[in-house]
Amino acid sequence: AGAHRQVTAEQLRARGNALFQAGDHGAALAAYTEALSLSDAASERAVLHRNRAACYLKLEDYTKAEADATKAIEADGRDVKALFRRSQALQQLGRLDQAVSDLQRCVSLEPRNKAFQEALRALGSSMHEKMKAMSCTDSKVEQMFQILLDLDEKDADKKQKAAQNLIVLAREEAGAEKIFQSDGVRLLMQLLDTAKADLMLAALRTLVGLCSGHRSRTTAILAELGAHRLAAVLGVEHEQVSLAACNLLHVMFDSLKEGLQKDFRGKEDAVVLDSSRDLKLLIKHLLELLVLEGASAHGRDNALNLLIKVVPRKSPKETNNSLSLWVIDQGLKKILEVGSTVCGVSGSLPVTENSRMSTSVLLSKLYEDLKCDAERENFHHLCEDYVRSWFEGHELPGKLRAIQTVSCLLQGPSDAGNRVLELEGIMDCVLSLCASVCEAHQLVAVEALIHAADKAKRASFITANGVNLLKEIYKHSERDSIRIRALVGLCKLGSAGGTDFSMKQFAEGSTMKLAKQCRKWLCNEAIDAGTRRWAVEGLAYLTFDADVKEEFVEDKAAMQAMFHLAKSEDRSVLYAVASTLVNCTNSYDHEEPDPQMLELAKYAKQHIPEQHPKDKSEFVKRRVRKLLTAGVVSALACMVKSENPALTSSCRELISRVFLALVEEAEDRGGVVAQGGGKALIPLSLEGTEVGQTKAAQALAKITITSNPEMAFPGERIYEVVRPLVSLLHLQRTGLENFEGLMALTNLAGISERLRQKILKERAVPMIEGYMFEEHELIRLAATECMCNMAMSKEVQEMFLAEGSDRLKLMVLYSGEEDEKLRRAASGTLAMLTALHPPICKRIPQVTVHWLEILQALLLSPSVELQHRGAVVVMNMMAAAREVAEQLIASEMLEILSVLAKDKDKP
Repeated sequence: AGAHRQVTAEQLRARGNALFQAGDHGAALAAYTEALSLSDAASERAVLHRNRAACYLKLEDYTKAEADATKAIEADGRDVKALFRRSQALQQLGRLDQAVSDLQRCVSLEPRNKAFQEALRALGSSMHEKMKAMSCTDSKVEQMFQILLDLDEKDADKKQKAAQNLIVLAREEAGAEKIFQSDGVRLLMQLLDTAKADLMLAALRTLVGLCSGHRSRTTAILAELGAHRLAAVLGVEHEQVSLAACNLLHVMFDSLKEGLQKDFRGKEDAVVLDSSRDLKLLIKHLLELLVLEGASAHGRDNALNLLIKVVPRKSPKETNNSLSLWVIDQGLKKILEVGSTVCGVSGSLPVTENSRMSTSVLLSKLYEDLKCDAERENFHHLCEDYVRSWFEGHELPGKLRAIQTVSCLLQGPSDAGNRVLELEGIMDCVLSLCASVCEAHQLVAVEALIHAADKAKRASFITANGVNLLKEIYKHSERDSIRIRALVGLCKLGSAGGTDFSMKQFAEGSTMKLAKQCRKWLCNEAIDAGTRRWAVEGLAYLTFDADVKEEFVEDKAAMQAMFHLAKSEDRSVLYAVASTLVNCTNSYDHEEPDPQMLELAKYAKQHIPEQHPKDKSEFVKRRVRKLLTAGVVSALACMVKSENPALTSSCRELISRVFLALVEEAEDRGGVVAQGGGKALIPLSLEGTEVGQTKAAQALAKITITSNPEMAFPGERIYEVVRPLVSLLHLQRTGLENFEGLMALTNLAGISERLRQKILKERAVPMIEGYMFEEHELIRLAATECMCNMAMSKEVQEMFLAEGSDRLKLMVLYSGEEDEKLRRAASGTLAMLTALHPPICKRIPQVTVHWLEILQALLLSPSVELQHRGAVVVMNMMAAAREVAEQLIASEMLEILSVLAKDKDKP
């Protein structure tokens, strides 16, 4: 049995070696790892560790490469291969002194080895450069701080330059360490304490460099500056300073969180840190800032945004939600304080138009992060207690705050909103306050009613009581701000039929009247933006109706007013704008009813959904054109740019749907790119819901297929497009998405070696190969064409020679297929492979007995393109190897070539 096991480990090692030679480093790593689990012999294990180190170096995981090489060296201190690999890993990890000592050991063991000598020389000179830079940086750092802290220095340009130099220096690891060691934190603290905006900005941006990705430095800086001071800077009136502080805190959170998730090796081992205490300390100060009366309104918004980004788990795979539980326990009431703020009431916290929306998003994220009923129950109880505390025993202002809290929860975790809506007296209070004479009170109540109509289990109760009430308000109120909200409530309750033409809740024509009124309000500059936002909310519901869509796209002023709002400071309008555009472009999911079920439904006299005649494709195309002319793309690009909680995943998905509809027609794509659409689609394709990411990736593919990719995505941007396009090749995507992904990648692969390397790195080649076997001929063709362009890369050429692979055989056979386009792609690939990688010429006769007749058929084809490709392949094979040339000459090939050589029409 022992012998049998030995053979298995050896076989696995041999397999790993073959895979490594073929360039499949991931698979080689897996083979060596499996061999390790079967091997007991120390010498055998040392070799496997050494081999794994080589794999990790290729895969750029230098920490693991160092660990594996170290294990091999522990077994045999004279193992030069392992020593050399460890020195390469240490060099990449920035530990140059240790890398040098490993290389010196290699040279002393093999003094004649040129590679070792060369590596040692190169490393020595790079260390020398580093030391030189360090000593020159020393004096620079002191100089910069002197200029900045000198109160008598009047030269503003000089100060500006010193600040810029400091920020740039802090971005490099050596510079950051230098500033840190030269008492920099204390000096930066002095800059913060000057309370001068430009100096504070310089200090905050320098601190970002010091903390970025460095846990122990972050901990030390936090201890020296104090969480309270950082939170205070976040709450200042100056918007840019507050935003810079927000950015710094985000970087600090990331560095501390790294510490929770990753065990550090090497230089940070000396300091064992517990980051959770620091994290909680920072979060505690952020929660306190929310209710601090002296804090600015945008400071409060920045604190909410930070909490949204750092508290909830990033993905359900992480099991630990203790941070969310701690925040709910310590700070839910503080968060609700912001959500319950009634604007314009004396003594209320300063908030912006975005604060309520941000609070709803944060509450939603915390609630979604809970894992069991007991945790959710606790959340509900805290919310109910908070609402009761305002509703009972306080006069009218308390009741208003309670109702505002209900609105905030209904817009966030609606389960919690429904629970508090059902508390005794709340709903009655909402209904009675809707008739209040005070505008501010009536606003709060009408908004609560609208949010309730959207989410409540008691929507039927609201439909019964609310519709009449809202109609009364709409008809008789003196105030536009109230009428507009009442109208939105009516729209919400009236659009229950969705896009179904036959389920209309309103009398015919009234939808059109309401929409006209919404457009009028939207265009009225005299009304405040907050109220005009509600007009867009109304249209988001009314545009389910195709007649409303048609009228909206004819009203250029209304479209532009909406785009203008989308670009404004008030971000809570984003979702409504995106919904309206999804409706106008019909980019929502269509359910195609099953014909048999339709017959049954007619027979049973059931309701059958009908499509509006104006939702047919020619109408939709016309609407898209009109939106494009009105400037929809720049509005969408502006919406995507906003780093704001209102840009939720579902909002991103809506924007992606609209973009996909806008690039449907090839002739519109150039215009979409020119107005910034290409740039905006990249972030949409990289984060958000899966549907949203896929729609954005598909839009990118359409642009890449029909326009010059280097013009559409200039500079570095073209490399960012690769990952979204590769995501379209996954098996769960539709055939059309696969096809468009392949076509787009074909275009990119033809541009440059750097792009092909990026495609290889994203592991696309095995997927492209998979689609070469696809039954659908268009997909099979697209995959073969893509492979043809990828074959310009050395790594891909090597794959065609890999042992046990049928890649080359498939290409030769496809060159003899009936489908002319497929033959063209496959024979083009062969022409390129045989020219660029001559060893392939020798292999062609070995892969199939039909190789000669396939090449002859190409030369005798009526298509000049196929004849040309065939001739190139034969020429390359003749030049490559004598035995192949002999086989070709022995066949009828010479006669065929002689005939073709005389053909005057085919130069």
